[in-house]
Amino acid sequence: MTKQTISEPRAVVFDLDGTLVDSMPLVLRAFAHALAPFRPDLGVGDIFQRLGGPPARTLLELTGDETKAAEALRRLDSFGFDNGALVQPFPGMHDLLHTLQARGLKLAVWTGRDRFTTQAIVDAHELGRFFEAVVCGDDLATHKPHPEGLVCILQQLGVSPSETLYAGDADADVLGGVEAGVPTILIRHGREVEVSVASRAWRDVQTPAEAYRVIVEATAPLRGQSGSYAPGKI
Repeated sequence: MTKQTISEPRAVVFDLDGTLVDSMPLVLRAFAHALAPFRPDLGVGDIFQRLGGPPARTLLELTGDETKAAEALRRLDSFGFDNGALVQPFPGMHDLLHTLQARGLKLAVWTGRDRFTTQAIVDAHELGRFFEAVVCGDDLATHKPHPEGLVCILQQLGVSPSETLYAGDADADVLGGVEAGVPTILIRHGREVEVSVASRAWRDVQTPAEAYRVIVEATAPLRGQSGSYAPGKI
């Protein structure tokens, strides 16, 4: 399949966990704790592959029982999964958003996290001023990799898929981006990714910092220039 192409970028959409904020270690610990009485066979890698939608849905899929899923959700909440103050931005994240906003790009978030905990993170790190649209895992009946959430963002921003970049760290991000026709940057975080998924990404990088550099170059005002992006200087 031919990879998506990008014209002159007008918008950048981000996944939240593992892309803008370093929440994944806490998320994985929380899910492991929640599932321990019911699915002790699951390692963090197994759990990671199933993330991407509302926690209640994920827990039901993994336990296969509504009563167990409800108890697992209670354990998840008690672990402090919804405490935005514990989640820290990746280095350079604020600098990136400042740079992109100064260039006149429209910014948005498409996350599988629920609205309540997403808002907690956005508020804790004063991110609301950057984003013109935020679509969460419990806003729609569909979930990643279904592209509806990303399509809704494109409509809200008034941009086409070829004018947009999307960055995320899960297989569901790549698959959802492809289905929406949006060039998607995959952040691996050192994990192995199926070739059938990785080959569909517009760019394939290891870290958020690498993704940020790719975005800066792709959205530079003049070809070959990286603009004013300088992590740590803002």
